[in-house]
Amino acid sequence: MPSQWKRQQIHIAGQWLSADSGRTLDVINPATGERIGTVPDAGAAETRRAIEAASQAFDESRALTGNERAVLLRHLHDLLLDNREALAELLTSEQGKPLAEARGEIGMSAAYILWFAEEARRVYGDIIPSPWRDRRVLVTKQPVGVVGAITPWNFPSSMLARKLGPALAAGCTVVAKPAPQTPFSGLAWGALCEAAGFPSGVVNIVTGSATEIGGELTSNPLVRKITFTGSTAVGKKLIQQASGTVKKVSMELGGNAPFLVFDDADIDRAVAGAIEGKFRNAGQTCVCVNRFYAQAPVYDQFVEKLAAAAAALKLGDGREPDVQQGPLIDSNALAKVESFVADAVQNGGRVVTGGRRHALGGTFYSPTVIADANAAMKLAREEIFGPVAPVFKFQTEDEAIRLANDTEFGLAAYFHTNDLGRVFRVSERLDYGIVGVNEGLVTTEVAPFGGFKQSGTGREGSKYGIEDYLEIKYVCVGGLGVVAPANQSEPHEANSDGK
Repeated sequence: MPSQWKRQQIHIAGQWLSADSGRTLDVINPATGERIGTVPDAGAAETRRAIEAASQAFDESRALTGNERAVLLRHLHDLLLDNREALAELLTSEQGKPLAEARGEIGMSAAYILWFAEEARRVYGDIIPSPWRDRRVLVTKQPVGVVGAITPWNFPSSMLARKLGPALAAGCTVVAKPAPQTPFSGLAWGALCEAAGFPSGVVNIVTGSATEIGGELTSNPLVRKITFTGSTAVGKKLIQQASGTVKKVSMELGGNAPFLVFDDADIDRAVAGAIEGKFRNAGQTCVCVNRFYAQAPVYDQFVEKLAAAAAALKLGDGREPDVQQGPLIDSNALAKVESFVADAVQNGGRVVTGGRRHALGGTFYSPTVIADANAAMKLAREEIFGPVAPVFKFQTEDEAIRLANDTEFGLAAYFHTNDLGRVFRVSERLDYGIVGVNEGLVTTEVAPFGGFKQSGTGREGSKYGIEDYLEIKYVCVGGLGVVAPANQSEPHEANSDGK
């Protein structure tokens, strides 16, 4: 892979630097256990300098026209596609997902950047009809300022693309912290933005202590917005910390996605969607299916076909040809999956396939299907984040919707049916921000991505995605020399509260 994309230093104000302490963190390939490099173990001091660099660069960034920002973003898009293979190999080496999935992620990253390149030219305001003859009422939008972006390890490129794209399109500057398990994909964005021509300080990348870096981002008054993708528990903490300086926040948090299979569904299509929606990235995605619900008449058929399809998946090092599932990210993830399966079996679950570590060893875990799932199991309430598919049984449509909505999360939901009326009834009653009907993979840059309830706030992608990076300003222009008739009073004068 070209050395220019694998950077082992942090990026601040256009410079590549080590941590002040000289300490580093090892980066491990989860498929092999080998160390593939190190990154600086930076903290609050380095983050503060990155924030100051972003603040100083903000005036230049906000002064760029929408077209100038669009040109830079298009350059960035082209760099991503021109270097897709090298970036995908880098991603797979530190994250473990199959190379085909990594290529897809780089492609999706480029798609988000291109979408927001186009949106940079469409940050429209309004002229509101004035209630005064001698005044004009204008509404404009301007960039919020310095953005602190914190991203996870499961999609280390595309999660940053979703944040960098709208931030840069709006004219913001960014300090980003990638996950410690997958820092190289994050640091690559510093090199890519530099090569695309973004001014120094517009994009800064720091790696190291989550506590220190996150604490500085959320407390520093120069940072005007925090955007985070990760667990609900961490998101709540960041929201609390950011409240001290009343920052704007965007949170894409945990999920507990249901997948409903009605008795009129195309079972083969449902199984194909289930495999795609559950086992992609070894089940380590926020929109992965967590709970399968099959209606009683098709329950046994669905379980049998799902288990057969899961058992046929090829596991291995993501760099090997035809691999469909890689390893879990680390030993903690493996232990969590094992605990969920043990709890399910203890509570009456029946392992149809899998249920054990794979023969490859390390953090590889066999694709698992558990029948006779019930509400007593932990996996009915908590996010699995692994290749385990529990299948619950339901009788009626109302019961299915009640069970699907019985969670504090509300990110993504899926269901399969061939009844057109049911398509609309169920999709409207599911309390989720994203609903897939007869599809297991629905993410696209043109549609809003985000959840209800404790799955977060704000939307990424689509025409709505840039709004979280903008402030709305009302401007009243008076003294225009238009004289009102003598008998006309000022509007709202009688009931004005003086505010």
